Amino acid sequence: MKVENAVMPSPEQAMGFFGMEEDGPFVMVNLLRFKEKAEYADGSDSHLTGAEAYARYGEEVRKLVEGLGGKIRYQGRVAGLLLGEVEDLWDVVALAEYPSLAAFREMAMSPAMHAIEHHRKAGLAGQLNIRTKPGEGF
Repeated sequence: MKVENAVMPSPEQAMGFFGMEEDGPFVMVNLLRFKEKAEYADGSDSHLTGAEAYARYGEEVRKLVEGLGGKIRYQGRVAGLLLGEVEDLWDVVALAEYPSLAAFREMAMSPAMHAIEHHRKAGLAGQLNIRTKPGEGF
């Protein structure tokens, strides 16, 4: 299995994701890996760690998610791996619940999101975002 962290989706990934059928609430699993030091495009805040830069984004995105009727369900530091193998572990796992794909798209395309995404880019080395549906599976 190939695992490839990314900071932003490709246009094809974004079109495929947002082109999915609207089917109600979902939970996004976010596997986050931070840069050792923040890397802002303008060179500012170079004293911050990647995690500190991302925390600026995280606090503001929490407000956006809650404003849509969603909720940050969980956030925790990755402490170890019991089963499987990956080259590098992620630093943090976060679960965010969204009321709909339309609500998520509205947030992702909003001016408010655009205004904070520089913190995300400054702090993240890469991530995986996995959309899950409650009550489905096995």
